[in-house]
Amino acid sequence: MDHLRGLLLMVLAVLVLTPDTLLIYLIESDPWTLIFWRGLLTALTLTVAFAVMHGRDMVKKIWEAGLPGIVAGLLFGGSTISFVMSVRLTTAANALVVVASMPLFAAVFTLIFLKENVPLRTWLAAIAGFGGIAVLFSGSLGGGALIGDLLALVTACFMAGNFVLIRRYEKISMIPAVIFSGILTTLAVASFAEPAVFGSVDFLYLILMGTIVLPVPLAIMTVAPKLIPAPEVSLVLLLETFLGPLWVWMVLKEKPAKETVIGGALLIVALIVHSILSLRETQVR
Repeated sequence: MDHLRGLLLMVLAVLVLTPDTLLIYLIESDPWTLIFWRGLLTALTLTVAFAVMHGRDMVKKIWEAGLPGIVAGLLFGGSTISFVMSVRLTTAANALVVVASMPLFAAVFTLIFLKENVPLRTWLAAIAGFGGIAVLFSGSLGGGALIGDLLALVTACFMAGNFVLIRRYEKISMIPAVIFSGILTTLAVASFAEPAVFGSVDFLYLILMGTIVLPVPLAIMTVAPKLIPAPEVSLVLLLETFLGPLWVWMVLKEKPAKETVIGGALLIVALIVHSILSLRETQVR
């Protein structure tokens, strides 16, 4: 039952998260100002929610997060900055397909840090997946998008590491870590941002992003890794690879490059097959 609940929670998180890439494109401010408000609004929203949930015990719960919470906050914050910069420097399709390599990193980190057995199918998926990423990168060389793709890869590493960390410390609430990451990213870019330079439409997009599209999925992602393995959490996020670019293609008419389609297909097929085999094994048990 916990396994099914974890899967359903992750599906909900992804469905709420899918407009994020489109909103990043639609907001016309510089990336530093976008990151500033993105972090601040997410932190404020989750602080209010956390206070309502725990009342007088809020400070105690934050203190209990301790060093793991600080590390998780740094990883959350790093992934936020790298993802926004990635989407601004490459196409939405490229960014989301590269981020879809997250399950591969989660599997490796699980083996190294949690000492949990990683099945052969995961390593086969890793080989096929990195083959897809290699094809995708080949289309970025010399095209000015390579840095964006590399930042997407950094995002995948940070997020995978976070899921493994949350699973390792399953008894600790990591929502304070998300709040900390929002404050951290806001402070990190404050000297570069221009918070007052916003049109009314941009600010409406920001409100939507900072009160629903980001806080809800991030809060769920602090719970799901406690119910299902980190690689499987990452695999469910593959839905974002399909639905995220779909929003952008429909609204902005951005078509993916040929290399993105081929590389993305290789990566996604490998990971979907891996996911199906994992679910079958769970049902057998």
